[in-house]
Amino acid sequence: MPEPPTPAAAYVNLAVATVGFALTFWSWNLIAPLASTFQTTLHFSPFALSALTAVPVVIGSLGRIPVGALTDRFGAKLMFPLCSALSIIPTLLLIPAKNSYVGLVLVGFILGIGGTTFAIGIPHVNAWFPASRRGFATGVFGMGMGGTALSSYFTPRIYKHGVNLPFTILAVALAAYAVLALVLLTNPPNRTVPTEPPAKRLGAAGRLRVTWELAGLYAVGFGGIVAFGVYLPTYLHNSYALSSTDAGTKAAGFSLMTVITRAIGGTVSDRFHPAYVTAIGLGAAGLFAVVQAFDPELMPTGTIAFLLMAAGLGISSGAIFALVARVTPAPNVGSVTGIVGALGGLGGFVPPLVMGAIYTAKGTYSIGLMLLSDLAFAGALYSAAVMRRRGNA
Repeated sequence: MPEPPTPAAAYVNLAVATVGFALTFWSWNLIAPLASTFQTTLHFSPFALSALTAVPVVIGSLGRIPVGALTDRFGAKLMFPLCSALSIIPTLLLIPAKNSYVGLVLVGFILGIGGTTFAIGIPHVNAWFPASRRGFATGVFGMGMGGTALSSYFTPRIYKHGVNLPFTILAVALAAYAVLALVLLTNPPNRTVPTEPPAKRLGAAGRLRVTWELAGLYAVGFGGIVAFGVYLPTYLHNSYALSSTDAGTKAAGFSLMTVITRAIGGTVSDRFHPAYVTAIGLGAAGLFAVVQAFDPELMPTGTIAFLLMAAGLGISSGAIFALVARVTPAPNVGSVTGIVGALGGLGGFVPPLVMGAIYTAKGTYSIGLMLLSDLAFAGALYSAAVMRRRGNA
């Protein structure tokens, strides 16, 4: 039977959810663009800098598991405004914390609240759109990752006009969005509210083999995006002696490329098997990670390699969640999204620590980039050989 037309409310909810995702991701990424500035004023090591940029990822990733389960139960109309409002607290706490490394680390953990909204939006937009449009919907929502690009570009520039200004502006924006979401977001009329407790639903999702297969692929695809989103300014500062502003601009370009190509990956997956789209994206990311491992000149080779690596990671991330929508029962999408999103985020926690440790010991990032290429190539092979059959289930 032909699918019913997509209601206008679906597009309104997609737009509002995407804006909220972008704002909360901006708050999640507030520390990374200023990390080298903090290092200069507070005098800590490269490894300590890596740890500082990585800690917001922990709560932002692990928090997706309970937040995804709670979204299944209460819906995005409650969860999006709630998480946006809670993100205001650590955003403002950065004002006193910026003068202490320990304070920055502690607030960094709480900033992770902003990263949990991914597990709210995916099941929400997935439920609003018919099966033939879910790749498009999750891909467009994934463009909210552009919050990291906005942060990389604007945060250091606003900081120059006032050391407390970026935190104040973003806190006001988060508060305004929380009110807007309360008014405009609506839970889909066909939403299935689970009656089982969250722990039982998470257990059921955890027993699905496909959950862990998708989580492994997403840990490479989205993990690479998160890792370079938070660590690229440091990488460019150390490898090419760029200033915080210039490095932030380059990092914003990387993030913007992932935003655009994530939507493309999701949309293309509505027409072609998302497992193949994932394989192509990861294969491209692995190839250009190898190119960058040879430390080319930043202009033009290094810039092109990073942008094409970003394109591959973005395409694969969009395709993976099109695959989630295809193989996951509707009542469990939030729980599965939480687990997959958590491991994807944690996939971005480890690389900055590894890159920082290798750079401290060897003075090079080449080994870390080759490790990324190995994982990307393995994910591409697994997706093409195995996940195409999962997608037909």
